[in-house]
Amino acid sequence: MNALINWLDDRTGLKKLMHEALYENIPGGARWRYVWGSTLMFTFTIQVITGLFLWTAYSPSTTTAWESVYYIQNHMQAGWLVRGLHHFSASAMTVLLALHLMQVVIDGAYKAPREINFWLGLILMQIVLGLSLTGYLLPWDQKGYYATQVSTEIMGATPVVGPQLQQLAQGGPQYGHHTLTRFFAMHAGVLPGALIAFIVLHIAVFRRHGITVPDPDRAPATTFWPDQVLKDGIACLAVLGTVLILTIWHHGAELAAPADPSEAYSAARPEWYFLFLFQFLRFEWVEHQGLAFGAIYLPGALMAILAAMPIIGRWKVGHAFNVVFLFVMMVGIIGLTGLALKNDAADPDFQAAVKQAQDDSVRIEELAERPEGIPLEGAVSLLRADPKAQGPRLFARNCAPCHRYNGHDGTGREVVKIVKQKDGTKARIKENATATDLGNFGSPEWIKSVITDFKGTFAELKNVPDKNDKNAVAESSKHFLEGEMANWSSSHAQHWRVKANEQALTDLVAFLHSQGQRRGAPGISDESPKRGRQIFETSKLPVGEFESNCLDCHSLQPIGEDKLLGEIGTGPTLTSYGGERWLREFLDNPGHEKFYGSNNAMPAFGERLTDKELDLLVRWLAGDFE
Repeated sequence: MNALINWLDDRTGLKKLMHEALYENIPGGARWRYVWGSTLMFTFTIQVITGLFLWTAYSPSTTTAWESVYYIQNHMQAGWLVRGLHHFSASAMTVLLALHLMQVVIDGAYKAPREINFWLGLILMQIVLGLSLTGYLLPWDQKGYYATQVSTEIMGATPVVGPQLQQLAQGGPQYGHHTLTRFFAMHAGVLPGALIAFIVLHIAVFRRHGITVPDPDRAPATTFWPDQVLKDGIACLAVLGTVLILTIWHHGAELAAPADPSEAYSAARPEWYFLFLFQFLRFEWVEHQGLAFGAIYLPGALMAILAAMPIIGRWKVGHAFNVVFLFVMMVGIIGLTGLALKNDAADPDFQAAVKQAQDDSVRIEELAERPEGIPLEGAVSLLRADPKAQGPRLFARNCAPCHRYNGHDGTGREVVKIVKQKDGTKARIKENATATDLGNFGSPEWIKSVITDFKGTFAELKNVPDKNDKNAVAESSKHFLEGEMANWSSSHAQHWRVKANEQALTDLVAFLHSQGQRRGAPGISDESPKRGRQIFETSKLPVGEFESNCLDCHSLQPIGEDKLLGEIGTGPTLTSYGGERWLREFLDNPGHEKFYGSNNAMPAFGERLTDKELDLLVRWLAGDFE
C-alpha cells in the first residue's frame, strides 16, 4: 500500500492534497454548529447519485413523463426508494440551507473579508430553490403541472421582460411539452452544473479566509481531521436516517394522477418550502397590489437586504440588525407556512379536492396495472375513459345543481353559495337540493325506500319553488309528492310492518333489482326474484294484498322475454329499472311518455352531453366499473 500511495503521490501530489483537505486549522476546536455546510454537501451528493439513477428510466415528454415515473415508483427495482431519497433529500437541503444561513449570519461569517463568499452562498441558495422548482414539474402529474403554472405566471409578471421570460421558460406561448423538456434540461443539466461550479468557488474562497470563530479561546485549536470530521459524519448520518425514515414511511414520493390540462385541479399547492409565498399572495391586500408586488418586488427587496448584510454589518448595530432581520424573516416564513396549512385544513372544498386527487391517484394505478397496461396515448387517456373517475365530475357539472350524491356534489364537495354579510365577511350557505339524493340510486336500499317511504325518498322536491310564487311549492313537485305512488306507498305501509311480509318485501326488491342487471344484482332465475315477480304481477302477500296491482300503473318487460307486463300508464316503465339501459333512456329523454311525460321537470341530458359523456355518467351511476 505504501508503494502504491507513494507512486500516486509522485504522479498526482496526493499527500499534499489530502493534507490541505483534512488538516485545516479550527481555532477554538471542533463544534456542532459548523456541521451545516457539510450536511448540505452530503444531501446534494445524495441528489446527484439518486438523480442519475432516476435519469436512466425517465422519459421527458407529455405522454411518457408520468408513465416513466410510475414505472420507477412501482416496477423498477428499489425505484420507490431511490425516488423517495431524491425527493426528501431536496426538502432536507432546504431546511439545512436555512440553518446554514442563520449560523453564518449569527457568527458574523459574512463580514469582511468574507463578503464575496457570502454572496456566492446567496447565489447557491437561489440555484437550490431553482432545482426544487424545476424538479416539481418533472413527474408531469396534476399537482406539479398546475403548481408550476403559477411560477411561470409569476415570471410573466416581471416588469418589462416578464412576457419574454415566461415564453422562454415555457418554450413558447403555451404551457405544455416544451415546458417539460426545458424544465428537465434546467433541472438535470444547467442548474446542477452551475451549482457545482459555484460550490467550487464557494469552498475555494472559504479556504482562503478560513473558518469564522466567534470565540477562538473557548478551547485549544484543532484540525478538521479527525474531530470536526467525526461531528460532520454524525450529522450526515442523522440527515440520512431522517430521509430514509420519511422515504420508508411514505413508500417513496407522492405521484398524483397524470397531468390533464382539460381538468381543473384545485388541490394544487407548491412544495411546503414555497407555501409561505403562496399564503402571502392570498392576502386580499396583496392581491389588490398585484402579482408583481407580492411575488417580485417585496421578495426582491428582502433578497436585497440579505445581499446588503456585509455592508450593513460593518457596524455593531448593523450586525444586530442583520440577526434580528433574519430571525423575523424566518419566523414570518414559518408563520405563513403554518397559516397556509391551517387554512387548507379548515377549507372543506380544498379537503374534498385533495380526497378526489388521492382517489384519482389510486384509480390510475389500478387502471395501469390491468393486463392491457398503459396505451400509447398516455395514462391520462385511461382516466378520461374511466366512469369511476369521470362520473363524479360529470355529475357535479350537470346533476349537482338539483341532485346530491350522498349529500355532496359527487366529488365530495358541499353545494354552497358564498354570501357577503353586512360586516363584510363572507359566509358559506348550504344550498338545498331540489331533487332526490342519488347516492344509492338503483340499489336494493333505494328500491325498498321508494316502495316503503316514497315521500321521504323524494322529499327534496319540496324545495322546488313555484315560478309565480317563490314561497309556494312547484305544481310538478306537488303532483309527484301527492300522486298515486306517494299515496300507494303510505297506504300500504302497514303491510310491511307485518313480520310475515318481510321476506315478501325482500323478494319484490330482489325482482326489481335483478331486472336492472347492475353489478352485484341477483340473477333473474334465483328463487327470491322469482317469488318477487309473482308478487309484482299478482299483488298477493303472505298476509294481505295490495289494493292496486303494480301493473295498473307500471309496465315491465322481463329480461329475456318478448312480452310486456302491463301497459304504459301513469307511472314510469320499470324495464331494466335502475340499470344502464333505463338510466341511459331516462337521461336522454326523461319527458318521454314511458317515464314521467308532461309531469317531468328534469331537462333532457341527451342534448347537453356527448354520447361518451352520457355513457360515462350512466356507467358510474349504475356502478359499472371495476
